[in-house]
Amino acid sequence: MATDVLWTSAEAAAATGGRADRAWRASGVSIDSRTVQPGDLFVAIKGEKFDGHDFVADAFMRGAAAAMVSRAPADAPDDKPLLTVKDTLIALQGLARAARSRTSARMIAVTGSVGKTGTKEAIALALASQGATHSSTGNLNNEIGAPLSLARMPRAAAYAVFELGMNRPGEISRLSKLVKPDVAVVTTVEPVHIEFFASLEAIADAKAEIFDGMNGPTAAILNMDNPLFDRLAAAARKRGIGRILGFGSAEGAFARLIDCSLHPTCSAVSAQINGERLDYCLAMPGRHWVMNSLAAMAAVRAAGADLAPAAASMSRLKPLKGRGLRHRVQLPGGGAFELIDDSYNASPASVRAALAVLGAMKPGAGGRRIAVLGDMLELGAEAGAMHAGLAADVKAATVELVFACGPEMRKLYDALPAKLRGAHATNSAELTPRVVGAVRAGDVVLVKGSLGMKMAPVVAALSAISDAPPRAANGN
Repeated sequence: MATDVLWTSAEAAAATGGRADRAWRASGVSIDSRTVQPGDLFVAIKGEKFDGHDFVADAFMRGAAAAMVSRAPADAPDDKPLLTVKDTLIALQGLARAARSRTSARMIAVTGSVGKTGTKEAIALALASQGATHSSTGNLNNEIGAPLSLARMPRAAAYAVFELGMNRPGEISRLSKLVKPDVAVVTTVEPVHIEFFASLEAIADAKAEIFDGMNGPTAAILNMDNPLFDRLAAAARKRGIGRILGFGSAEGAFARLIDCSLHPTCSAVSAQINGERLDYCLAMPGRHWVMNSLAAMAAVRAAGADLAPAAASMSRLKPLKGRGLRHRVQLPGGGAFELIDDSYNASPASVRAALAVLGAMKPGAGGRRIAVLGDMLELGAEAGAMHAGLAADVKAATVELVFACGPEMRKLYDALPAKLRGAHATNSAELTPRVVGAVRAGDVVLVKGSLGMKMAPVVAALSAISDAPPRAANGN
């Protein structure tokens, strides 16, 4: 077990109202038995499709220090500690509240229609060199992920960065009241999950719920280039937030973009943060990442940290799996192609940004820019028009071949000239062999789509080409 104790049995029992059958100490918290580390407290969450109580024995086999349960599983070892509570999800929230109340860390929360995870990662990296920094892993941003991230927060953290997400009104408010952020960042407001909202303004109001848990000397970091900036700023003021700091290219922005040079694998940024000039290298391509970095710099300054080391850290920022991670895939017959894995999720704004990045890439000799695009889900009545509207972005990026997945992306496929149409299929399983059979040396291939479209298997199949036996070269 790690030397740092995160929870003792007495502390966890007090936080959850539960009963510990024996003393224990935990160095971490997990809700997935497959990823339990020795010393973890395993929380048996009951979901719609699974029940964590069925995996308690497995968690102990992997070294769990204790398990938090609402009932004793029949196969749980008799000699292993149990913390029994009425409801494990509510108890996890209890751990989260206790973790929040005992910390002196500066708390930063990030939400927005797109860019949440990237901005959260940028802020966490910027702060890590200036103090012990805790952040939510991946996109643990919902009613389970956010309290889990809080429950994992080390006692000695100086800074903590959390991502808060939502599909419907009211969700961010509950999470904000758990996190109680000192600094709140809203990256932007776009028609994401618009199916569940009456208007774009309603989405902005839902994002503004991030202010609900804020008290005292707090700050809101808002996108001044977004048309809904004034609405968000008014919501922040209404909740008593004293500092409203804008970022973007607009005059008067606290974190203002002066200039940027966009390259295939990075960006050079010149910015002014509260009057201080910053020039830094951002190890991520695309203007959207430039804007994310501005939000990060504003948040760092609002949290009281230094800008110079924060800006320097941007050269070490790395893409995440499914969010722009790149692979160079060797072809068995010789040569290679570049694969951009942006398969985790998709919205009109994020697809446009990804296409712009693809457009900046330079294919190798004989290669092409190829876009493999899955449906953007939860767009409501305007879904068809939003998909077809991407045709202009495809052409602007000089994409030479498009593979479309799903009924909505068929609208884009049909809006493209015949020479750009690679193939269309109703699902990723049907589309995958068409894509795999088409790629050739020198290509740059982007894979993107909503999570529900299961585009990750397309990435996996393309990545596996290097392990396949040699095949005849393919053209278009």
